Formats: sequence, structure tokens, C-alpha cells
Amino acid sequence: MSVENFFPVEYSRLKTIPVAVGNVTIGGDNPIVLQSMTNTPTMDTEATVAQSIRMIEAGSQLVRITAPGVQDAENLAVIKAELKRQGYDVPLIADIHYQPKAAEAAARIVEKVRINPGNYTDRNIAGKVDFTDAEYNAELERIHERLKPLAKICKEYGTALRVGSNHGSLSQRIMSRYGNTPEGMAVAAMEFIQILEDLDFHKTVVSMKASNPRVMVHSVRMMVEMMQHHGTVYPIHLGVTEAGAGREGRIKSAAGIASLLEEGIGDTIRVSLTEAPEKELPVAKRLVRNHHPNEKNTEKVSLPIGYKEYKGHMKSPDTSEILAIPDEILSSDYKWITITDPKLSKHQIQEITTTDKTGIILDLTGADELVPYRKLFAQVYESGKNIPVILKRHFSGSEKEQIYVEAGRDFGFFMLDGLGDGVMATADHLSDESLKTILLDVLQASRVRISKAEFVACPSCGRTQFNIEKALADVQAATSHLKGLTIGVMGCIVNGPGEMADADYGYVGMGHGKVALYKGRKQVMKNVPEEEAVAELVRLIESDRC
Repeated sequence: MSVENFFPVEYSRLKTIPVAVGNVTIGGDNPIVLQSMTNTPTMDTEATVAQSIRMIEAGSQLVRITAPGVQDAENLAVIKAELKRQGYDVPLIADIHYQPKAAEAAARIVEKVRINPGNYTDRNIAGKVDFTDAEYNAELERIHERLKPLAKICKEYGTALRVGSNHGSLSQRIMSRYGNTPEGMAVAAMEFIQILEDLDFHKTVVSMKASNPRVMVHSVRMMVEMMQHHGTVYPIHLGVTEAGAGREGRIKSAAGIASLLEEGIGDTIRVSLTEAPEKELPVAKRLVRNHHPNEKNTEKVSLPIGYKEYKGHMKSPDTSEILAIPDEILSSDYKWITITDPKLSKHQIQEITTTDKTGIILDLTGADELVPYRKLFAQVYESGKNIPVILKRHFSGSEKEQIYVEAGRDFGFFMLDGLGDGVMATADHLSDESLKTILLDVLQASRVRISKAEFVACPSCGRTQFNIEKALADVQAATSHLKGLTIGVMGCIVNGPGEMADADYGYVGMGHGKVALYKGRKQVMKNVPEEEAVAELVRLIESDRC
């Protein structure tokens, strides 16, 4: 299945309105802002302040802290005062779910409040799947009334808002009309934006988050299109939520975040890793290092977006190149033309499109920008011939984290849109086995080839009351061989079940050292001791596979 889509072929940073968040401005012509989020209990002032300082010193320009209730929100004043006493005047963000009163309390203290359209005001009624127009509009009126006091407080105190839609936590009302889709995410946010505008509030940042980079990228693009049609483009916060940890988390984050940055979309980013939050900042810095000046180009091309799953085996030929290419291409007698410049000459185009069994090896090594290469795909598409394109990259660096980011960005940029028929790579400082693993992770993050279990893991926050980093590592060690399964490892019962909506099984924190196990969206075990939970999860999966 293919869909016509129009894409830019030259870099152009999306023009958004600037929004001040304390002494930091997001959007407009300002540099991309880096941020992270604490995972300490908000009422533990000492621990939260200490962690915030580590994040700030690692490069976090904004610090987000969960405020699950009014008491937590009020304690943000104590945290803020202590940070200032120690010489750290960095804007704070309160992360709110379900509690308008907590948002209103926090808005008087911090510089920005994040709310989720999926759970801020909408009522979820058990069994309710259809909404009449009258019921739908009544809920919009209810949102208007619930947002009114928050907007008033934010205007009074100069506080910014982030309207952040999350895939998996959309309201029943939105789901009834749009499903759990990128369109539903964008519509949910636009409803809040329009209501805030009706309330004469305009200090808004918007985000579309998903653990699936493809969903995240397409929901952001859809949101941008809606805002452009609406007339005001608000600053955009980018992030792949529940990306996980280690190599996989970095590759998945790079595939989603960097793909949009390459298009000029994104004003602030957060890399969500199931690790200490200060470890997110070096990755974020790598992602923005190639940020371009504010150029303006308008040329676009039409491309068919047709997703395909690559089931071919990894190959390691005599050339020592590691490939992930479908068997039907490798086994065919193709004449391969290597291209390094995205601007093809007329002679090259003619040679490629008039010669039978011609394929392209697109060498991305050293490419400053990726967007111009779309023109090559458009020219191939317009020829009407089924010409395979293999993406190639050489990695010369020795830092693994840099290679993870570069691989996720360069290959993921194309693969997330179904562009390219395979990938191949060489490296100066990696073994063939390590390089093969990286390529497989890129293909899995792009959802074009599934080679192992997929893990959805939140970065945790103050609501998490167990060692989620260890839990994720233990779950991965026990289940990574279960190809095709998606397993969620989530910090709390508040957001976990919704955020891992696409998972086959889930491991969700309930309280101090207690875990709930899920099969799909259904809780099947609760209050499982943390030390027994992984074994119980494996038993649950094995019982279903018998």
C-alpha cells in the first residue's frame, strides 16, 4: 500500500512562534533547547535537588519534575528555592496527569506546566465507545471550563504550558472518532490549543510522543500541518517516549528525533532513557550538533510511502561489509551504481532508468544533510521502474554512542518512511557482529524488520517506586529471544498501562517493591514482589505460547 506524500528536499527550519520559559526561549530563531526529567520522589527535596543539579551540569536547560498531586506541586517551591540558593537558576517544568488542581498550584511556582489532553479533563466511562455530536461537544465545553482557571493563572504568573499528546493515553472521546492514531493525537492537542486561544492564552509548546518512532514522526508532521492550516505554529517538543536503555534506546531516539530535526522540525528535545536522567543529555547534544542555520527553501517532491518488512538474512561478504538486504535483491544479477551526491546528473538518471537490472548504492558517509537525498528517491520513483536503493554508511569514529546516534539518524531518516531497500555499513572500530547488531536495531526501530522482542520502557519519574533500570535489564535478559513480542516495562500504574498500549505483555510498578503483570491491556496479576516478577512474567508468556 502506497500513499502520495509531499516532502521538502532542502533543509528549512520550521518557523514557530517564540515562547519564553523563564530565562529560556523556545522556538523562533532560537537554538534547540535541551531538557530532561527527574525520577526522584518529588517530596524528597534533597534527592530531587541533587539530581536536578546533575542534569543541569550535564547540559539540561530545563528541568521537568513530576507533580502527581497538590502537595507535590507545592513542594516545587521548596525545590526551586534550594536550587537558587545553590546557584542554579534553571526554569522548572511541572509534569501533570489527571490533576487540574495540581497544575494550578504548580503554575504559580514553576515556569512551565505540562498537561496531557488525554487525561487532564476528559472523563473515561467504562464501556463507552460512541459519542454523539452533542456528547462530544459537551466534553469540549467541559475542557474549556477546566482549562479556564489554569490559563488565567498562567497569564498572571507568566507561566508557559506544554500540551503533550501521548500515543496510548488518548481519551475515549478522541478514540471513538480517530482511534489510537497519529491523527487522534494531533486532533487532541489542537482542541486544547484552540480552547487556550479562546481564553487568550498563547504561551504554548506542543508535543506528540510515542514509543514507536514511526508513529511519533508522523503525528508530529500531522500536527505541524494542522497548525500551519490553523495559522499559528507553536514551538515543538520532540521525544520518543519509553525508548528504553542502552544501545536500543539511543538508536530508537535518534531515529525519531533526528529524522524530524533533519527536516527542520523541533525546538526543544528530551531523550527518554531508562537510565539516570543526566545520561540523556550527552545523547541530546549529539542529536543537535548538526543543527543548520535558519535557511528557507520551499521545493518539495512527491514520494510514495509504502512500508515493507525486510526478512532477508544478514550477509557478510568478502568485502567485509555488513548488509541487511532482502534475499530477492541479493540473489539477482544487478548492476550497482554508487552515488554520493544527491543531485544526479542527467547522464546518471538516464543510465539508471534505462538500464535493466540497475540498482543504487546510496553512500551517506560524510553527508551534511539528508533531506536533499529525497530528490533522488523522487527521480527513481518518477522513472516508473522498480529500482532498488541500498543505503550505505561508513563509521570512522570509536565512540559507540556516537555511532548509535549516527546509525539511527542516517538510516532511520529514510527507513521510517519506507525509503530504501536495505542497509549496508563498514566501521573502523567495530567488529562485524557489533555492526550487525546495530543495523538490526535500526531496522527494528524503523519497524521494517523485527529480529527480537521489542521493549517499551519508561524513563521513570518520581512515581516509580522500584529499580526500573534493573527490572528492564532482567526482563530483556529473560525475553529478548522472543521475536515478535512487545513487552512493556513501566514505572507506575498511573500512566504505564496506557503508554504501553501496543504491548503484548507488561511489567508495571504498583508501589513499594510491588509489580502488576499485564497481558495486553488486561491486568492478570497484581502485587507481585519485585524479586519474583520477572520469573512470573516469563511463566505467563510461556503458558500462552504452549
